[in-house]
Amino acid sequence: MQKAKLGETSIKKLSTCHKDLIKLIRLVEKRVPFDFTVLEGARTIERQKELFDQGKSKIDGVTHLGRHNYTPSHAIDLSPYPIDWGDLRRFMVLGGVVLSCANELGLTVRWGADWDMDGDYRDQNFNDLPHFELRG
Repeated sequence: MQKAKLGETSIKKLSTCHKDLIKLIRLVEKRVPFDFTVLEGARTIERQKELFDQGKSKIDGVTHLGRHNYTPSHAIDLSPYPIDWGDLRRFMVLGGVVLSCANELGLTVRWGADWDMDGDYRDQNFNDLPHFELRG
């Protein structure tokens, strides 16, 4: 199996995350069968508002802070690489590996493809496939 290798930019973004997320993503890197990239770790309030205004986040960063808005960040956005937003299969594989690795490490992680954490990905009204956040 091919081993993923994070690039320099992804490593820099990963470094803005909580130590448990760093540990998780380093394990994912060993297990996922393709390359992936870190899109975002810690996020400024301005960036949060921008994503909210674009309809890409339900958190405005003003009345509510998101898990990306903490230092270190309690959320991370990942994508298979090269990025193909239409390749849902690879996002689902990546999500499965992240959740499996989180379980192995004893971490509770919520994925933006399953906000209510019930294992049913079809009952979501807002899909954020790149998003993973620490819970608890």
